[in-house]
Amino acid sequence: MTTKANSPVTAGSIVVPLGHVIGNEKWRGSELAQRLQGKVRLIFEDGLGLVDFHLPNRTCILLISEADLVAGDEFKRRLVKFRNASSLRGIVIVEKTPISDQYYLGVQKLVVLELGMVLLPVANQGEASQLIIQLVREQSRDRGSNPFVGRQRGRPAEPAVLQALQRIPGVGRTKALLLLQRFGSIHRLCNADSHELEQAVGSTAAQQIYTFLHS
Repeated sequence: MTTKANSPVTAGSIVVPLGHVIGNEKWRGSELAQRLQGKVRLIFEDGLGLVDFHLPNRTCILLISEADLVAGDEFKRRLVKFRNASSLRGIVIVEKTPISDQYYLGVQKLVVLELGMVLLPVANQGEASQLIIQLVREQSRDRGSNPFVGRQRGRPAEPAVLQALQRIPGVGRTKALLLLQRFGSIHRLCNADSHELEQAVGSTAAQQIYTFLHS
């Protein structure tokens, strides 16, 4: 158990089936886990190391809670260690609340500018669960499932995605809707280049979004 806990990429060789999520045991019984149940197939495992949730297609979630932000710098060491040791695609979800807001700019600078990872802000664990559900469903659609079924299933998660996008500097509800209309998913938005973003929302907003997500 000790060896597993010290490994940041313990589950890196695990193939996560489409529609499934492998969750770190520490999240069992949490509000986040309860909201995922019934929407995706959630399996808990010990020894995931630095990762909170493994998704299909070698994608993983590192979740920084309000408590993590207030407690100190341990979460920063976790992110740096993951980035240096793992070849997996890491998405950082951070709870941006009135209490943790004062720490958010520092997290954004570390995650986006220094580590080059994707950062998605949420207001609470419920919103985080909706983003994870959306990501899992997007990956299922990308594998050639019926696109009409995919869109229908994805609808319940869209409000959470819109809220997250509106926390990006320069993005209000209108631009968030334009981005979702053009790219269709968080994955495609995160992989878009500045020119593609510019075609959707104009040059100024495109630069802000690109810097926020990719710089």
